[in-house]
Parts: sequence; structure tokens; C-alpha cells
Amino acid sequence: MKTIKIIGVIFAMIGLPNIMQAQQTVTLSEALRYALEHNATVRKAQLDIEAGRHKVDEVRAQALPQLSGTAGLTINPVIGQQVVDFGGTSQVLKFGKKWNSNAGIQLSQQLFNQQVFTGLQAARSSEEYYSLTSKLTEEQIIELVAGNYYQVLVNRQQLAVIDTNIRNVKVVQKIIANQQENGLAKKIDVDRIRVNLTNLETQREQIVNANTQLENQLKYSMGMDVQEAIILPEAELSDIKQLPVFTEMDINNRLEMKLMDTQLKLLNLQRKAYVSEYYPTLALSGNYTYSSQSDSFDFLTSGASSIGFGSSAIGVTLRVPIFSGFAIRSRVRQADVAIQKAKEDRRDAANGLNLAYENAKIQLNNSLNTIQAQKKNVQLAEEIYKSTQNNYNNELASLTDLLDTESSLTQAQNSYTQALLNYRIAEIQFIKSNGNIRSLIESSSK
Repeated sequence: MKTIKIIGVIFAMIGLPNIMQAQQTVTLSEALRYALEHNATVRKAQLDIEAGRHKVDEVRAQALPQLSGTAGLTINPVIGQQVVDFGGTSQVLKFGKKWNSNAGIQLSQQLFNQQVFTGLQAARSSEEYYSLTSKLTEEQIIELVAGNYYQVLVNRQQLAVIDTNIRNVKVVQKIIANQQENGLAKKIDVDRIRVNLTNLETQREQIVNANTQLENQLKYSMGMDVQEAIILPEAELSDIKQLPVFTEMDINNRLEMKLMDTQLKLLNLQRKAYVSEYYPTLALSGNYTYSSQSDSFDFLTSGASSIGFGSSAIGVTLRVPIFSGFAIRSRVRQADVAIQKAKEDRRDAANGLNLAYENAKIQLNNSLNTIQAQKKNVQLAEEIYKSTQNNYNNELASLTDLLDTESSLTQAQNSYTQALLNYRIAEIQFIKSNGNIRSLIESSSK
């Protein structure tokens, strides 16, 4: 029995660190770092970077020497014959032997091929494109996780509000029940407070279920197992004192614009590749072949019937395009249209980013004003509720007045919490507009 207890203690000690780790408080900074390491979309974007490197290697291979080897073995059961006339006398001659073998090697090297050279430039730009895409994906995940993080905090704060209200209503319920027993309250008052309490408990259950869903969504966006438990600090939601410093936005610092510039570069390289089809190409080639013929399979020996000989050739091939039915011209013009569309997209994207930045500043101002107003409103609603509750206890206010003030207090508290969320969401958009969304990782850890 002692052995079993000791084993149980050991297993408990082994499992304890995992439980402690699962239950530890997760700050926004820690959640964002975790997401950048474990989110599937981020990891796939990083794999795209690796695939881009392999693509560069593939295109680079076209400019390197191409070497190949060949080998063959032929059996002639019936050797072909040919009739030859020698001075009026016909003779039948056999050409070749029963066994024939050959082995050779071929080499080719591009000396000038503008399409290959342009392809190398495009491949390197593609690697840059995948790198920017990966960084943009990380920023999008940071935005998503931060938004989900604050949503969970808001929902938990709403749950705390409803719990406080339930406790207050239960106090009133107990008072009314005592009053009814003493004949000072009617049954309808008891029923009304019971209905109100049931509605609050139903609302609480809905908030709890919604909170579970939001937590699961947060963990999923982080790349975390949804069955793990996490604790979020409430201070990160309520600690709002002043607006951030509004600075001039550098549109060229945004990854979206850098990505579009890279796309434009790729389109120009694609056009250059089409134009390169007009250029001649020059290639060096060489080969060496060794052939052997024999009446029997004795190639590996020095039999008298085996005859072998080698041959080689070196050459230069020049290819000059003359007429392609205007196909090249059509491809170049299509590329021109694609470039013009990309430029229009870039102008529109720049305008959209400026719009998002200006709207974020307006929303921050509105949200902070709303927070300050709703905070005062909550304080006022709490005072009114306490005063009404006291008046009700002294029979100076009706139950309807008490329930109305309780409902107004709940609404004011929820409005304050929603204002906090709106500010945080606008703050994320503002930081993103400046191209500094990664600063959330550092700033939230301070």
C-alpha cells in the first residue's frame, strides 16, 4: 500500500508542472508570441519562404551546365543484308553484327538566353515576395489574436457584472421573502423578483457559453489545443488613461505596400521575359559516344569478334526568332495591361490605408470619450441603485423602481465594458495603420 501511495505521489508531482503551466496567466504579449510560433497559417507562410528558395534553385539550374548520359544494347537476331554490284557481279553483304552496344555523354550550356537570365531575377523577387507575405500573415494573426483576446476579456467582465447583479437580486429576494412571511409584501412581488432572477441566471448561462466559445476561438487562433485552460489578466482591458501619440503615417512602411511593390516588380519582370522571346539564344553543346559491335556477348573481354570505336562532337547552336504570328507582341501587351492594373490597385490600396488610419484616430477619440462618459454613468447608476434599494427597504420606493434601477445599472456597466472593447479594437487598427502592430508584443509585456 505504501508503494502504491508513493507511485501516486510521483505521478502527481509529474503532472503538477503541466497543470500549473496550463493554468498560468497568459498576457497579450505571451499570447501573440505563442501564436507566431504555433499558428498553422503562420507556419505555412514560413514554408512558402522555403519553397521560394527551392524555386530560385530550380530556375538557377537552367543557367548551369546540363549533363546527361546514355547507354543502349541492341540484339540483331537477323542481320540486315544489302546487294552490292561489283563490276557487274552482284554480291550480298551483311551490315553490322549480332550484338551492338553504345554509351555516351552529352553536355549543353546556355551561353546567352535572356529568358533564363530574366527568370533568375524573377525567382529572386519571388523569394522576396514570399518573405513579405509571411510577415504580412504574421501581422494579420497578431491582429486576429489581439482582437479575440480582448473579446474574451470583455465577455468575462460582462460575466462579473451579471454575477454581481445576481447577488444583489438574491439579497432583495431574501428581503421580500421575509416581508411576505410577515405580511408586508405581496406574492406578486415575490414572483416578479423570482422572474427577474431567472432571467439573470439564464443570461449568465448564455454569457458562460459564449465565453467558452470565445476562449476556444482565441486558443484556435493562437494554434493552441482548445482543451487547454488559460487565464487572462483583466487589467489589460481596463487600464486606459490617455490617447496614443498621433504621428504621421509612413505609407511606404506598410507591408501591404511593400508587397504590392514586389508584385509590380514581378509583373515588370514577366513583361521583360516576354520581350526576351525576341532575343536570339546561343548554346554550347558537346557529346562523346563509344560504340561496340560483336558476334557474341563479349563486350567486357578482348574477343577477336568485338569491334569498338568512339566519336565526339562539339558545336554551338544559334537560334534567331523571325516571326511568331504576333504572339509575342500580344503577350507583351497583356503584360502592359496587368502592370497598369497593378498600379491602380496600389493607388487604391494606399488610399484605403490612409482612410483606415484616419478612421482609427477618430474611433480612438470617440471611444475614449465614451469610456469616460460611461465610467461616470456607471458610478451614477450605482448611486441611484443603492439609493433606490435603501428607499425600497424603508418603503419609500416600489419594487418596480428597484428593478428598473437594477436594469439601468446592468446596461450602464455593459456599455462601459463595450466601450473598452471598442477602444482596444480601434487601438489595434491605429497601430496597424502605422505599420507597428508588432509593437503589441513588446508593449503588452511591460
